[in-house]
Amino acid sequence: MIGIVWSAIDKIAVQLGQFIVGIVLARILIPEDFGLVGMLAIFIALSQTFIESGLGIALIQRQDRTDVDFSTLFVFNLTVSSFFYLLLFFSAPFISNFFKQPQLTDLIRVLSLNLIVNALAIVQRTKLAITLNFKVIAKSNLIGMIVGGVCGIIAAKYNYGVWSLVIQIIVGSLASCVSLWFLSKWTPSVIFSRNSFQKLFNYGSKLLIAGLYAQTINNVYNLFLGKFYPAASLGYYTKAKSFSDISAGTIASILQQVTFPILTSVQDDKVKLVSIYSRMIRMSAFFIIPIMTLICLLAKPIVVLLLTEKWVFLIPLLQWMVFARIFLPMSAVNLDLLNAIGRSDLFLKVDLSKLPLTILAMVITIPLGVKAIIIGHVVTSAISFMINAYLPGKFYGYGPIQQLKDMIPIVVATIGMAITVFVLTYFIDSLVLQLLLGGSFGMVSFLFFCWILKLEELKEIGGLLLKCFVKLKS
Repeated sequence: MIGIVWSAIDKIAVQLGQFIVGIVLARILIPEDFGLVGMLAIFIALSQTFIESGLGIALIQRQDRTDVDFSTLFVFNLTVSSFFYLLLFFSAPFISNFFKQPQLTDLIRVLSLNLIVNALAIVQRTKLAITLNFKVIAKSNLIGMIVGGVCGIIAAKYNYGVWSLVIQIIVGSLASCVSLWFLSKWTPSVIFSRNSFQKLFNYGSKLLIAGLYAQTINNVYNLFLGKFYPAASLGYYTKAKSFSDISAGTIASILQQVTFPILTSVQDDKVKLVSIYSRMIRMSAFFIIPIMTLICLLAKPIVVLLLTEKWVFLIPLLQWMVFARIFLPMSAVNLDLLNAIGRSDLFLKVDLSKLPLTILAMVITIPLGVKAIIIGHVVTSAISFMINAYLPGKFYGYGPIQQLKDMIPIVVATIGMAITVFVLTYFIDSLVLQLLLGGSFGMVSFLFFCWILKLEELKEIGGLLLKCFVKLKS
């Protein structure tokens, strides 16, 4: 549980910091600047997936890992990242011509340097995750967020425009990488074992294919929006996505970082495995459902007060996007279970089985505009959750229907919260008061309804916070 606490501190602090930095940058920059960086997202994401190739996860899952395995992973990551940097460097003019945005040539040549920087720290993060040392990971991520954020804001203040976002990303990654090397105290040796690589890749290759598929699906909308719509439209889309990911992405990331090594360690104990797995599903729902609902209800004051009136077109997009991401944490736990028991082949099959659904949604919604695309996300994410939960249900008797049943009390408490917030904000004209009172009364009313319904998650969180307080005090 201490691992979960440190992982939560890491993700929440970093996401909160990035949220604040993003607000400051959005107030200074224009939507087009965010759209330009969004056009490059798919190229960077696919390259990063190739660099990682699922080998880090394979190393965590493997029980008989050696120093040679870590060195092999380091050499592979560095070699492949250098290759993809050169590939993107020379492909930059073609990417620029595709989007008809001349400034993209220089942007991608500089931004892709981040691939090499990230590759230098993959092994350190893997070693720390294996030992559940999330405290060091949290420190390095926090350092990167602060240094990168400050540099990005300074650049924006001095009118560097879209380059402010590039500076924020690269400087932040570099600061995090340097701190990881210093804090982890691991020095790589330049050893590459073909035997070691083959064993890792046998497991990681399925994750590589699944990762390429996931990143393509996750970023392909950026490609089409950047090609057929103004850069501002893509800017609104990426900002709606980043806002919703503050909560959904943070919770999913915490669960993935902690639950995978924990589930891996008990993969031979079915009773304990199911117990941990079901608790994580319920706990993720306990946080994500009320948070996303609250963001939807308070979307107008959030956008106007934090980002100014120039982002007003973001409001309806954000209201739909939060519900498109609401199943993300639960889906992440279901897929992590397959990886934890060594069934990366099933992980891949589950991911690929959703391809026809995604293609159909794209064909229907892309010609209709940004709002239609996000509504399509809502439908596909709900169906994808059912698909992701099918095999865990088949193996362990805790499938989508049982998971949804366990969420019913949380949904009831959330409905009570939603009615409270809606009635309260309906009679208030001030956006500031809507945000402050709606947010505070929303959280209090949700906890009150949870107490009335006697939700076990509320007791568990209370006990965990008390335990952590006592430990920190001692």
